[in-house]
Amino acid sequence: MPQRTPSFSQLLRPALLASLLGLALGARGQDVYFSQPFATRLHTNPAFTGLVDDYSVTLSYRNQLPTLAGSFVSTQAAGDLRLNQTGQHHALGLLINQDRAGSVGYTRLEIGGLYAYHTRINEKLALSGGLRASYGRQRVGYDNFVFGDQIQEDGSVTGPTAEALDFAPANYLSLGTGAVLYTEQFWLSVAGQHLNQPDLGFRQQSELPLLLSVSGGYKFFAVKPGLGIATREVSYTPVAAYTRQGGSQRLETGVYVTASPVTLGAVYRNISPLGNVDVQHVLAVVAGVQAGGLRLGYSYDVGLSRLSADLGGAHELTLALRAFDRLENAHRRLKRRVYPAAPCPAF
Repeated sequence: MPQRTPSFSQLLRPALLASLLGLALGARGQDVYFSQPFATRLHTNPAFTGLVDDYSVTLSYRNQLPTLAGSFVSTQAAGDLRLNQTGQHHALGLLINQDRAGSVGYTRLEIGGLYAYHTRINEKLALSGGLRASYGRQRVGYDNFVFGDQIQEDGSVTGPTAEALDFAPANYLSLGTGAVLYTEQFWLSVAGQHLNQPDLGFRQQSELPLLLSVSGGYKFFAVKPGLGIATREVSYTPVAAYTRQGGSQRLETGVYVTASPVTLGAVYRNISPLGNVDVQHVLAVVAGVQAGGLRLGYSYDVGLSRLSADLGGAHELTLALRAFDRLENAHRRLKRRVYPAAPCPAF
């Protein structure tokens, strides 16, 4: 009887597992990044909690590396609330994030609580400081894998593998902090995540490395929104960001253009990965629309270098429900009891 050659997917799965475990054991973990960092601003910096809206709830979905079998998918739910107390100093938030890679059976779930304190430095300049504490659980599943000792001479798959698959799920606590300095046209964000560098629980050293990020921008108004309910805005906002985690670094520069109710953006991303992997060049194209209290955003990552193009880019979708009382805000402004409106884009 002629022998059947094992399929490419059967041969690829153990290689993907080995790659994943190599990353987990030797190269350390890495956080997912979003192409709409202002829609996912609580993920970027806990100091953004309660800074843009009176309250907001945001759902995010990111499908990364879609050309690979079982792309890397991230889903996120975030909510924040500015407490209606004298001075409006306090805000609370909740952030739930799940990362999943289908073919390799990898999942990571993080649930975090956030707190921010807002204060004025002078009439035009304000400062927000934030804290984040997250519980995380990371695991690798093996149900989808086929190993060499399971493939028979005729190509059929049978029996359990003799491989030792005893990596238990890892539970960890992660701590983060950040600050945002801002006026009505300018902001500067500085944040640090995983300050305690939690252990991800594998056999060798595999802590989640410290993530440091700095970002900012300046909004130029062609038409500045008023203080009433019916407002119109025409503006453009150059932005820049730098992120470093575990030896990998990312530099981003771009611009957003807003003509109410539409926002368009283009951000160039330069990623220097770990090891000998070539630098990746990516252009993220962002489009968003706002209708009343709803915001809908979509972005697509276009690979400009060969590696990033072969991996297939990324699709990202965000949906937000938000509330901001402009009349009450105008009343507080007249009495000098409110902070400047944070000028960062919404997508």
